[in-house]
Amino acid sequence: MDTFLVLTPGSYSTIQDKGRFGYQHLGIPISGALDTYAYRIANLLVGNPEDSAVLEVTVVGPQLAFLKETYVALTGADMEMTLNFTPVECWKSIRVEPGDVLNIQSIRSGCRGYLSVAGGIAVPRVMGSCSTYVGGKIGGYKGRPLIKGDVVQTGRGFLLTSPKQLPKSLIPRYSDEIQLRAVPGPQDDFFDEGLMTLFEAEYTVTNNADRMGYRLQGPPIIHRDNVPRSIISEPTIPGGIQIPADNQPIILLVEQTVGGYTKIATVISTDISKIAQIMPGNTIRFKRVDLDTAHAIYAENERMIRQVSNLFSNQQ
Repeated sequence: MDTFLVLTPGSYSTIQDKGRFGYQHLGIPISGALDTYAYRIANLLVGNPEDSAVLEVTVVGPQLAFLKETYVALTGADMEMTLNFTPVECWKSIRVEPGDVLNIQSIRSGCRGYLSVAGGIAVPRVMGSCSTYVGGKIGGYKGRPLIKGDVVQTGRGFLLTSPKQLPKSLIPRYSDEIQLRAVPGPQDDFFDEGLMTLFEAEYTVTNNADRMGYRLQGPPIIHRDNVPRSIISEPTIPGGIQIPADNQPIILLVEQTVGGYTKIATVISTDISKIAQIMPGNTIRFKRVDLDTAHAIYAENERMIRQVSNLFSNQQ
């Protein structure tokens, strides 16, 4: 069903779901929502399955005119938002009526917001996913960011009996100074002092930061003597910290499939959501953790989301 008309698209608004898996060997990246915590909570707030398609908005959001009665929720970055010129809250389900105008404005902190709509955004699945991969012009809404005049449909949702709101204690706070936890490897043996530098120095996010990866600037990370500066290209995963020829780290993200530079460490999967909310000019420090710790952090994050899901289910 036609659900909203795009009056203004915002700076970069794409349809994303949990991602497109199993096609990296064909050069098709995972894509999907970069902040998976905000994405999943957004869906739970409107009664959707966690993996429903949403709108990922970056820095400045869109202005949307609604064509039917439904519920929406915006999570992720702290963004100004109004419904018919009246301020409304993020991390809370909001009822909209036909003719209502939702205006998601600029960020106050963070970088990316996630707008869910009851029933989930309905677009054709490509290779099992609704996610937009702009570089390949596939998925989402015609393989591109939204533009003025687009009419977006949703699936069959239901109207909540009462609004839902995430407890404030579970809402992330986004700082200009970020700590990312990382496990050394897979090519950490190519470094000695360079590994120490990574976990002791502070790095600044450059303007070269997008869904493919974030380039950082700071103390150079030097390879060991007598080891190659590049390797035979191999598959990459989100969170890999690549060290190219200029010795400045790059955090690889969800629209990369292979790389030929050594990867000194890998940001744990739970902290990819933190990266999603980092802006150019923010500073990053890396904290070394082992694999067992990474697994424990992941399990705790899943436990928290299950707790939220159960809380909302009891409010139906």
